[in-house]
Amino acid sequence: MGKTVTFSKSDLIDQVANRTGFSKINVKEMLDVMLDEIATVAAAGAKVTLMGFGSFEQRQKKARMGRNPATGETVEIPASAHLAFKPAKPKKS
Repeated sequence: MGKTVTFSKSDLIDQVANRTGFSKINVKEMLDVMLDEIATVAAAGAKVTLMGFGSFEQRQKKARMGRNPATGETVEIPASAHLAFKPAKPKKS
């Protein structure tokens, strides 16, 4: 398995701006709109697939019991929704 690389949003913006010649401000605006659109469509219940990259979908987590690590007290963790990403399968050479 390959090494893990941390790649922040600002790192991505820098790389795209360097490779395309667009300003960082324009790249940031495009990335923000793209991510917002993906999140909006997925929140509406649709699966968003970017061919060759992967897919995003809204998933539900059920309510469950947990523990407060400071006190050991049992607490209920409410149900929640989160955006999940599944990468596309790698291309065969």
